[in-house]
Amino acid sequence: MDGSTPAFEPSPKLSAALDRVFRRYHGWLSTMLRKRYGAAAAEDLAQDTFLRAARYRFDDDVRYPKALLMRIADNLARDQQRRDLSRPLDNVDDETLGSVGYPAPQVEAVTFKEVLLALPPELRDVFILSHVEGLTYAEIARLKGLPLTTVHHRMRKALERVSAAMRDEQD
Repeated sequence: MDGSTPAFEPSPKLSAALDRVFRRYHGWLSTMLRKRYGAAAAEDLAQDTFLRAARYRFDDDVRYPKALLMRIADNLARDQQRRDLSRPLDNVDDETLGSVGYPAPQVEAVTFKEVLLALPPELRDVFILSHVEGLTYAEIARLKGLPLTTVHHRMRKALERVSAAMRDEQD
């Protein structure tokens, strides 16, 4: 255990309640998690969610079980994302690039991915941490061990290259 969830002894009544909740909401939760976080993460996240939800008494205490399950899943996903931010971004994959926060037509999305992958790694890291992960320049500087001015310089260069490449593709 990670220490954040107190240990408990499951009673037969609690186990039966959790089993009912799992059977009732597993399909719904898995579908929602696939939409939000992708198929690769959905099943693990669903299982972890039900493990974390085991400490609640669904028969008595939980008024809105779907909301509780989704809140737990979102918190678990956010925790995992924080842990993932500390690892290097040398191996950027399609799943990471696919999480860009605006809906683009398929052709533009593919072009955007190609442009990002063509950036030098030091520019790509800063761009993804800022525009995909939502970190501030100060957070990126701390995370990467860089001076803030270097982060600004790299972001400016990355934006220039991405803008130019996207403009060229539109022409």
